[in-house]
Amino acid sequence: MISIFDIFKIGLGPSSSHTVGPMKAAAAFAECLAQQGLIAQTERIMIEIYGSLALTGQGHGTFDALLLGLEGSLPEEIDLAAIAERLSRIRARQQLQLGARTITFNVERDLHILGGESLPKHPNGLRFHAYASDGLELCAQVYYSVGGGFIVTDETFGQEAAAAAEVPYPFHSAAELLAQCRREQLNIAEVVLANEMALSGESEDKVRARVAAVAEAMEACIKRGLGSDGLLPGGLNVRRRAPQLAAKLRVLREAEIVNTQLWPMVYAMAVNEENAAGGRVVTAPTNGAAGIIPAVLHYYRKFNPHTTQARVENFLLTAGAIGILYKTNASISGADVGCQGEVGVACSMAAGAYAEAIGGTPAQVENAAEMAMEHHLGLTCDPVGGLVQIPCIERNGIAAEKALKLGALALLEDGHDKKVSLDMVIQTMLQTGRDMKATYKETSLAGLAITLQQEAVPVSVRVVEC
Repeated sequence: MISIFDIFKIGLGPSSSHTVGPMKAAAAFAECLAQQGLIAQTERIMIEIYGSLALTGQGHGTFDALLLGLEGSLPEEIDLAAIAERLSRIRARQQLQLGARTITFNVERDLHILGGESLPKHPNGLRFHAYASDGLELCAQVYYSVGGGFIVTDETFGQEAAAAAEVPYPFHSAAELLAQCRREQLNIAEVVLANEMALSGESEDKVRARVAAVAEAMEACIKRGLGSDGLLPGGLNVRRRAPQLAAKLRVLREAEIVNTQLWPMVYAMAVNEENAAGGRVVTAPTNGAAGIIPAVLHYYRKFNPHTTQARVENFLLTAGAIGILYKTNASISGADVGCQGEVGVACSMAAGAYAEAIGGTPAQVENAAEMAMEHHLGLTCDPVGGLVQIPCIERNGIAAEKALKLGALALLEDGHDKKVSLDMVIQTMLQTGRDMKATYKETSLAGLAITLQQEAVPVSVRVVEC
């Protein structure tokens, strides 16, 4: 069992797999050198960047994340305000801080961007090399950024991490999860809460406090997004729209023209505009889909008169259970299975969680989660310019609205009389991703990405030769 806190991680934008993962990989390599006592001998580090990471790395901030990671920074604790100055220093001086030492690092020489090549196990591959002053290779390591900020080495790829403790209600499929709920007369949130207590060794109050902190981080991100104007970075000249849209909705509300269903779209857009700007977001389960669960949760908190703090926490516990099923049985990486693995998974998590929050049974929660993915199957990942802006921002808004409707729809039925199960749709999503052409999986080589290029839209993003 993995933890829901592996699914919900506080980090930075714009991408969990292309920014957060590479930063963590670089930091892990630096730590590996330190543990082996190689820092004092290391005079040069070279990084080879493959596949999707290379093709869309400029727009996703991959190359910058690698530099910051080598200096020991991690996404959850980095000082966002200091990033620009640090990157400017590294490039201007052609030096970076490796542990206690300063080493030469020439970005043009030491970052090898290989968009036309892929490592065999995943499209998001990185190979790090450390060299002594005489050119002798001291250490080399391959990392894969497999979605949602998760990283694995070449040696551990495909291996499930062992649980820190046995959990009382293990499940590896939705069917097993529902069976645990029936057998123990528990809802999904209660099953997950008990498992989290066992994994962490913490009390119920402490686990719930951690869940509440995730909820508050999501809330804070929405508020920042609704309060920030201006153009998003990257060269597409996309303007933040959430503040103006929210203002228009407030005017309509004052005129007693109420359309509350538009609010979750605006909330999701606010989060994803923050993400696109490189702000602090919660990976849920990825950065590219980070707006959906916060938007649905915020809508529930704001418009449902029966909301309580415990129900807010149960919302995230339930969403986390669904995310665990996708992470362990399929993929949450757009570079691996397309955007169905990001926006589709987030919509599925949000729909199931919303169904639980408004009184759904475990079977109704499962049905809501299944329906949400069923209508995202085949969704491609084709970001324009490699930026998490077009179509990602609006796509999150649409998925948030869809999650609300499907969560409510699920409560009109008992969840039993249906043909397709959540387990079946998860496997279908995985197979669909395997069948999808690589150009539609976060490469910016097809779909909207090239349609806008053909229309001669100016994009100040470095073109990577394949």
